[in-house]
Amino acid sequence: MKKHIPNTITCCNLISGCIATYMAFQGNYGLALLFIVIGAVFDFFDGMSARLLGVSSPIGKELDSLADCITFGFAPSAIVFSFLNALWPTEANASPSAVLFCLSFLAFIMAAFSALRLAKFNLDERQSMGFIGLPTPANALFWASLIVGVGDYIATLPHAAWLVIAAVFVSCWLLIAEIPMFALKFKTWGWKGNEVKYIFLLTCIPLLILLGISGLAAIIAWYVVLSIYNNYQTPVKH
Repeated sequence: MKKHIPNTITCCNLISGCIATYMAFQGNYGLALLFIVIGAVFDFFDGMSARLLGVSSPIGKELDSLADCITFGFAPSAIVFSFLNALWPTEANASPSAVLFCLSFLAFIMAAFSALRLAKFNLDERQSMGFIGLPTPANALFWASLIVGVGDYIATLPHAAWLVIAAVFVSCWLLIAEIPMFALKFKTWGWKGNEVKYIFLLTCIPLLILLGISGLAAIIAWYVVLSIYNNYQTPVKH
């Protein structure tokens, strides 16, 4: 019986991603973000439960990647797609032109790059204590919290849709970039050797207090900056 527990938790992650995607297509970005967060919680506990119960399996690894593709790849892409669709100029409350509508589908490139990122992670033995490229949960939380938190402000910017599309391509690059990014894993609890991790953790709460939901997006951006800085200070051999 216990061997099914991790896979059941993984399936809960996948279902959360499906619900998040539905909410995104309905334009309910707040609930979409909530279910991405719920999916992230399930994603954390499925691996932990597999290790604690000693029931890790190849099928669990594949199922986990599939669930992550939905929750952290397809769901945030659906959020961006719906958001872009609402940004294109219309006349007399009509729908955007066919060309502009088709451009909204560029959001799903992020889902493809998320799948590629997950496939690389499964095969890359360098990522036991850190990541190479932006983790898909971080990318999903960035986009969902950004649109929930400051989506109304973004919509007022000149050429907002094109800025979002440009940011999507940056995200796609970060997902597969050969940039080492730290994980919150500690070999020791001392300050030495963990400076960047502790600085990151200490700044998360002020960012959330000051910026609210959009603070999550700021935290992810700060994580990328700190990772690049940390890599510059202590280059990782590939």
